[in-house]
Amino acid sequence: MTNCAYDEMYLPLAQRVMGDMYDFAVNTVGMELSAYHEMFIMSGMSHQIEIGNPAYVAGKNGCELAREVIQTCSDIEVGTEDIMNIDKSREYWIGWALAYYQWISGKSYKLIDQCVKIDKLYGMYDTLHEADVSLFVEIMDEKLSAFRKESMLKRLRKYAGLSQRALAENSGVPLRQIQLFEQGQRDINKTQGATLYQLSTALGCDMETLMQ
Repeated sequence: MTNCAYDEMYLPLAQRVMGDMYDFAVNTVGMELSAYHEMFIMSGMSHQIEIGNPAYVAGKNGCELAREVIQTCSDIEVGTEDIMNIDKSREYWIGWALAYYQWISGKSYKLIDQCVKIDKLYGMYDTLHEADVSLFVEIMDEKLSAFRKESMLKRLRKYAGLSQRALAENSGVPLRQIQLFEQGQRDINKTQGATLYQLSTALGCDMETLMQ
């Protein structure tokens, strides 16, 4: 197992804080989950949880942390009193499970988000919220492993909403060449600069981003 950043005795507290934080931000303040999660990562509070800063994993409740994140990253005024519901919501479970996965995997929230967007966790709730959390860990490990195996070209193409054929048409790069790049049968790092330029222009990124 990965060397965890903080002692296991603090883990239930961190999970509760994360669960209440997402529940409060979404169901009380009215924010979209993905928008709030992005703020959480950008604010630096996510890093404080990752390193087990006692002020964040034990010294604040989830509502206080949500307020701090929102005030740090936006002009939104949160005047609502602290509400920590007894009936745990889908958002609470997402925060609770995510806190556990970050702790046991040692991966940053930013990296986890790059591999598995938080909205995808909504679909896991119905089948996993009553299961042992180890099943969630197993599924997340599989998703992160699959993400690493994808080429950067494929990720950017999918993010742009383009099929391989559409990318070929938009970039002028032959379809077969794109397929070979994505399958790892041709090294995109060794291709001509003109080809990288055509692909990067079509995808709206710089050439360095395409390189593995």
